[in-house]
Amino acid sequence: MASCLSQEKFWDKTRFANAERQYYELLNKGSCTSNVSPQTNILVSEIAKAREQIKISLEKMGGISDAGSCQIQSDILNRLAQVEEENAKLKSLVASLNDLCLDSQKRIKALEASLCNKSSGAAPSKPAAAAVEESKKSDDDDGVDLFASDSEEESEEAARIREERLAAYAKKKEKKPALIAKSSLVLDVKPWDDETDLGQMETEIRKITTDGLLWGASKLVPVAFGIKKLSISCVVEDEKVSIDWLTEEIEKLEDFVQSVDIAAFNKI
Repeated sequence: MASCLSQEKFWDKTRFANAERQYYELLNKGSCTSNVSPQTNILVSEIAKAREQIKISLEKMGGISDAGSCQIQSDILNRLAQVEEENAKLKSLVASLNDLCLDSQKRIKALEASLCNKSSGAAPSKPAAAAVEESKKSDDDDGVDLFASDSEEESEEAARIREERLAAYAKKKEKKPALIAKSSLVLDVKPWDDETDLGQMETEIRKITTDGLLWGASKLVPVAFGIKKLSISCVVEDEKVSIDWLTEEIEKLEDFVQSVDIAAFNKI
């Protein structure tokens, strides 16, 4: 009976279930490996590319920094060369100025010495001149005529000649004309507007007359907006005519004159 049962074939469910489970596990493992490996390969390649790009950018930045540092160094060297050149020029200029100052000091000392020598040489000449004058006075005193032999006649003749000469000089001085101080003026006379009759205004101004006043030439000078002013010259004697008086007299012509300015003033 037992041998019959051992030889009998029947379906073992658990065995087949385990085999099916193992089969599907193997299938799942294969699919997982097939799905994950491409993604990992892509990530690895992307990481490699990123590393390569970072490396290239770092190399470029290093080259740029090296070029910039070289340019900065060259600029610094050029500036240092310029500074050294300017320093050399300044040193030469200072040396030339120092030499010039020393030369001027030597000349000043030489001039001072020469002036001192001249002053010391000229000082004794004054006592010598005083001694000569004293000797002349003593000679004159020695020549006095105590007895007045013919001195009275000679003194009267000398006095007469002196009086004649003084009278002739006084007459000559009276004939010579005295200098008269005069001034030349140029007056700018401004009218009220462009409707003012400038010819009539000039006529009224020339009617102002007094001793020592002489009117000269005149002209019309444009000012602005069609308005002109009268520029008139005159000569006045300083002792007889006052400039303030003359300007006040012109400003009294209120119908024509707005203001009076002195454009030029010269002494003659």
